[in-house]
Amino acid sequence: LRFPLSYQDVADLLAERGISVDRSTVYRWVIKFGPEITKRTEKHLHRASVDWHVDETYIRVGGKWRYLWRAVDADGQMIDFRLTARRDAKAAKAFLNKAIERVRLHRPVTIVTDKAPAYRRVIREINRRYDPHFDSIRHIDRKWRNNLIESAHAALKRLLGYRQSFRSLRSAKATLSGIETIRTIKRGHIHHKQTGILAEIQFIARLFETA
Repeated sequence: LRFPLSYQDVADLLAERGISVDRSTVYRWVIKFGPEITKRTEKHLHRASVDWHVDETYIRVGGKWRYLWRAVDADGQMIDFRLTARRDAKAAKAFLNKAIERVRLHRPVTIVTDKAPAYRRVIREINRRYDPHFDSIRHIDRKWRNNLIESAHAALKRLLGYRQSFRSLRSAKATLSGIETIRTIKRGHIHHKQTGILAEIQFIARLFETA
């Protein structure tokens, strides 16, 4: 999850160290432990800032293009992501509602997007739902202001490496969940994190300590 390696690459690296593992086993590890790492890291995360950047990119799932909606805060910390079959107002609304629900009371003050009209309509609806007399979320639709999340998309694509296409939505969500969480740990968006790969290893080890 930390490096742009195929499952076969990982199996070969383990074989060099005298450990015989099939690539399908590595795949199953990712599907099982990607979401588990995300779940166990949740309580260690810094609180996201109230300035969000939202955009969508696309990946192949089951031989078809699917839209990957992502939201990061002003410090580049991942807030949430969602995979959908369509890029429309309904998908945008489902994603933003899910992201806001995840942070609960710590809702965004500004959301920066590109000029896609769906965002403006959806953010207006969300504001009306919370307070019909006051636009609690300020929408900024300036594409050049969204360079932060565009860079985050590019970094994610590099990490996917050979895994640019997924077999199913389940495997895509599990893998992306793990990758996003490992990137969050690497970038220091957790409490009491020391720098360096050894500190990352120690943090993950503590997450999975036995009683």
